This record gives sequence, C-alpha cells and structure tokens, in this order.
Amino acid sequence: RIAPGVPVVAEESVAAGHVPETGAGPFFLVDPLDGTKEFLSRNGDFTVNIGLIADGQPRLGVVYAPAIGELYVGVVGQGARRATVEDGRVGAWKPIRAQAAANRRVRVIASRSHLSEETRAFIEKFPGSEFVSAGSSLKFCRVASGEADLYPRLSRTMEWDTAAADAVLRAAGGHVLSLDGTPLRYGKRRQAGDSDFANGWFVASGDWDPLALGTG
Repeated sequence: RIAPGVPVVAEESVAAGHVPETGAGPFFLVDPLDGTKEFLSRNGDFTVNIGLIADGQPRLGVVYAPAIGELYVGVVGQGARRATVEDGRVGAWKPIRAQAAANRRVRVIASRSHLSEETRAFIEKFPGSEFVSAGSSLKFCRVASGEADLYPRLSRTMEWDTAAADAVLRAAGGHVLSLDGTPLRYGKRRQAGDSDFANGWFVASGDWDPLALGTG
C-alpha cells in the first residue's frame, strides 16, 4: 500500500518460482521468517526482515524480532534507531550507533547454527577476541547498536537474509564488505556458478575496517 508498483522479492515466493522482474529501479527484499532453526528451538532469535534496495545497495531496513520485542529501523544517510514492542505497541525510539574497535578487544558475533570452518579461521585473526553467539539478522543489529564489533559470514546466505539488517548497520555507521573490500551488492541475477540473489562471503563491522586490521 505504501509503495505501489515497487517489486517485492520474498524468500517463499522465489522458492515457489514467483520472481518479479526487478529491472533498474528500486525493489524490496523480504524474509518473513529469518532464523528458522532459532524459531524451532524457541530461543527468540528469529526476525522479520524488510529491506529496500536501490542502485544495488540497501537504503532502508526494518528488522523485527517479535519473540523478544525488539524493532530496528535504519535509513542510510539518516541514521538508525530501535524500540521495544510490548503488547503490539511500539515504545520510545532510541538512536543507535556502531562503534570502532581498533584500540580494544574485538567483540565477535556469529551464528549458532552456521559457524563454518572458514568463519572460525577468520575469527582467529583477532587474538583475544570476545565471542558472542546470536541468530538470524540480529547479529547485524547487535553490531549496529554497539553491542558487538564484528560479524564475519564466510558461508552462503541469500539477499533477503541480509538486506534489511545490512541497511540498519550501514545507517548506524557500520560496514558490510565483501572479501575484496567492496560493499556487499544486491539484486544479483544470472550469476555464474550460483543462483539469483545469492550472496558471497562478507564481513560486517562497526565503524572500522576488519579486512585491514585482521592480521592474526
């Protein structure tokens, strides 16, 4: 209703073979349930993700964790904020800001369910780091709010898994970089060797460059 004519690419629809033509204009990436394993285990770390993409980059993101009542919103260039939700009512909004980690122990956050050997090896580049576990797109949000410094994901994800929280983190002053140092891009179609909308490996961080500092 608020964005008539803007295509919506959603995980379940794509799985069913319904893929809208995104073209050169903006489009939404939606994951109505990110963190299926967390949902099944009832730990609360699952989210609803809505991200707006323009020119290959996330511009706006909404991440809602209904079981724990956390709501995050980010607009790149305008900042990020979060609120608690109780009984269906959104409380007071508070601004959030990603932090720098260059001069202190790095707080690394990673998935309980998808910690690959490559991700473990990357984390080892930061001796003495503190490890925090979380599920779904909340990992990005913890970095965006300054509760963690680094989220490496050296395993496969899809764009609807990351777009909304990526926008929140970038709006909060953080970064989401492919391993070649370029910002993670969206709207990837007809990829050689992979499916539409599949992400390569990436590293999300606060207001610092982990690819430059990770010299274990």
